[in-house]
Order: sequence, then C-alpha cells, then structure tokens
Amino acid sequence: MARPEEPPSTAFPHPHSQGGVTLLGPDRRMGSKAPRSYFPLLLLLLLLCLRGSRGVPTFRKERGVRPEPELSNQQHEDNQSFQYDHEAFLGKEDAKTFDQLTPEESRERLGKIVDRIDDNKDGLVTTEELKNWIKRVQKRYIFENVAKVWRDYDLNKDNKISWEEYKQATYGYYLENQDEFQDATDQHSFKKMLPRDERRFKTADLDGDSAATREEFTAFLHPEEFEHMKDIVVLETLEDIDKNEDGFVDQDEYIADMFAHEDGGPEPDWVITEREQFADFRDLNKDGKMDKEEIRHWILPQDYDHAQAEARHLVYESDVDKDQMLTKEEILDNWNMFVGSQATNYGEDLTKNHDEL
Repeated sequence: MARPEEPPSTAFPHPHSQGGVTLLGPDRRMGSKAPRSYFPLLLLLLLLCLRGSRGVPTFRKERGVRPEPELSNQQHEDNQSFQYDHEAFLGKEDAKTFDQLTPEESRERLGKIVDRIDDNKDGLVTTEELKNWIKRVQKRYIFENVAKVWRDYDLNKDNKISWEEYKQATYGYYLENQDEFQDATDQHSFKKMLPRDERRFKTADLDGDSAATREEFTAFLHPEEFEHMKDIVVLETLEDIDKNEDGFVDQDEYIADMFAHEDGGPEPDWVITEREQFADFRDLNKDGKMDKEEIRHWILPQDYDHAQAEARHLVYESDVDKDQMLTKEEILDNWNMFVGSQATNYGEDLTKNHDEL
C-alpha cells in the first residue's frame, strides 16, 4: 500500500490561555516551545514506514491558545502574530497553501471570497456573516476529513467501519509483529493507545453494534463536536497531562504540558503568567489542582463560541473606521491577516463547488 498522506484529524480544543479564553490552533502567542504530540512522532513514523498502511492511532495533536482580541490592544506587528490567525483553525498544512501565492494573487482570491461571505450583498461584512461563514467552513472540513479516510477503514465496503476493521487498519502491523517493537517506550505507547481508541470507539458507537456509521465515525474522529463525547474529551485530556496518575492536574503538570524546562534556567515570563492563570482561572476550588469538572470548564467552556471569537478578532483588527463592519477595502487592506484564516480556507475554497456551502 502507499504511504498515508496524513492521519485522521482528531484534535480538539485543549487551551492554555488568559482569562479562560480558548481557541483551536497549533501555536502559542506567548512564545512557548513548539507543542508536542501525545503519540511519539518517531514511533508513528516507524509504524508507517514498516507497514505502509493508511491507518494510525488517534494520537493527540498540537495544542494552542490566544487571548480574546478585545481583551488586548496588542497590534499584529509581526509575521508570527499573523501566522497564528492563519493556523488557528486550519493547522499548518492548510495555511501553507497560500504561502505559495504572490500578494497580488492573494488579494485577488480574497476579494472573491469576501463577495461570498457578504450574504445580503450590501457591500459590508458583519461579525455575524463572518461567524456563519467560519462555521460552514468548519463543518465542511470535518465532513471532508471523514470522507477522506473512510475508504481506508471500511475494508469490506459495507458503508460501516467496525472496530475490528479500524483495529486491523491501525494496529494490525504492530499486533502481528510485536517483536519488531523492542523499545519499551514504543511498546508502552501501543499498549496505551489501542485500549484508549477502543474506549473512544465504543462511546461513539451509540447503537452498540461495534460498527460505526459515518455519523458515529465522525464522533470518533472529532469528539469535541458531539455532546455525548465530551466526557471522553475531558478524560483523554486528564490522561495526557496527569503524569503522576493521581486523577488530577496540578500546576506543574499543567505547565509541563506547555513548556519543557530543559536548560535549568529561570522560567520565561509567559510561564510565570501561566502559573498565575492556573491559580486564578483554572483551579476554581483553590485546592492546588484541577479535577475533571475544572478540566471541563477549561477545555470546553459553556459560554464560548470559537467561530464568534475568531470573527470578532478579525473585525476588531481590520475595522479602520470602527463601525463594527468591514468593507471589502478594509479586508483587502489587511489581507495578510486573513490569508489562511479559518474564515477563508484559502487553499481550497476557490477550487470547489461553492453551492455546497
């Protein structure tokens, strides 16, 4: 078989941010080291090279944050700030697509997208119109992600994916060739990930027939989008960060998820700020650690709409006349911020049939 193009996307919100505000995304604005995957990267690459299959475990992807734009007057004066907007919802690979275009090509394509975002064709883009567009793009991304990997797991082509099919496609090589994985870390990772995937699969499998419909498989790959999967999101987050396995996340574990203190020097200012955020906003009952409910409050805030926050951010940063709406000129003048933003999904929008949106 050909080497897989990319694994199924199973990332979900797992923020470190100021004031309890959270956003999906790969980077941290405050300058921490690049976040790490929770499935060892070298192990993943070894597995793919050895077996040539398209299936991979549902490892945790990178996590990222950004404070609410209205809470800060910080101007976007560097490429890193713009890059966060480009990658916040799309991930790095999608954002790279537009990097190949000239500024003129970028502006031209952005103008066409603005025309579609303007639902009532009044020449102005409101926060609501931008939010609605972002949500449509989000839903389409999830649908396309599931469709892309469906054929790799539905081995018998019965339009369902059984647990056995998924396990064989994902872990088959390891199960049949365990002697090739002598490293203790490798062994531990596989032994941990297989039952974890099975637990998530069973939670997504609402009718309990051990076979996932497209809706159920979507819940498996994107649990953050489904209410009945929220407990799994919280539990997996706890398991990822709770290194001493006491059932809680203390402040040091919280920081260690963002920052590896390798050089032994003093902690950066942003880490000190995050410790304060933990005490002020994460540890709600002030017992020095987060339990499951506090983790839920952190990663799945009830009163927070990611699309709304991104839309408000883009309007706030581009609205020159401060009338709470954007003209096409205002958007094009600030095109560099919008390139790669979830609002536009530049890499794909102009090559698809837009009637589907």
